[in-house]
Amino acid sequence: MIFPLRGKINAIVGKDRRIVSPGTFVHVPANARHSMRATEDGPMDYLYIKDRTWSLIGIAADEAPPELAPTPEEVAQAHDAGRWPGGKKQPEKSQAIIEGLGECYYEIIDSLDAPPASGHREHWVSGERLAFGFVELLPGEVEEETSALHETFVYILRGGLDARVAGEDKRVHAGDIIYIPKGAPSRVSVDGPNIVRYCAVRSTAWLEGKVDKHGASKDPK
Repeated sequence: MIFPLRGKINAIVGKDRRIVSPGTFVHVPANARHSMRATEDGPMDYLYIKDRTWSLIGIAADEAPPELAPTPEEVAQAHDAGRWPGGKKQPEKSQAIIEGLGECYYEIIDSLDAPPASGHREHWVSGERLAFGFVELLPGEVEEETSALHETFVYILRGGLDARVAGEDKRVHAGDIIYIPKGAPSRVSVDGPNIVRYCAVRSTAWLEGKVDKHGASKDPK
């Protein structure tokens, strides 16, 4: 999952290449061939969201997947030694998906600095493993959950929130992350006069079952 924050991205998912700006969410299904590069216009920043059933390090589209996922430390050592990238090219054994991915680009908002909406707004896109949400809260709004149904991460895009998770209180602002473990009580409120925009990612029941059965990768958090 990709969500641009600054600049433009020369993006490709499967066979669909587009120039993507902040406000557009890019869904990258599991094993889909994808690439994200900066354009000639300048640097870019984006949120890269991935489940933990595999390493953060991807596999080239023309390589067979290794038996064990490489750790970032292993990749860094191989790169410094001039051995990465350099996997054996076996396109016939590749698991990369190029065709039949459907529409992977979702235009959610014209700009992250767009004028406030007239009411509460949410836009969710749910894949097999993760769900991504873009939320805009109005002044005075409160969101409360007695027991989180899924593990959730919240990234503040604009404004500030008073947050409470599992009894711990904190004031959060743009650029901050709120982590809500599965089963934890949580509450966020907009006490100021301005709107708050945030994006959130939560696990699906399918992903939780897979991790419970097979475990997660060993990448550091």
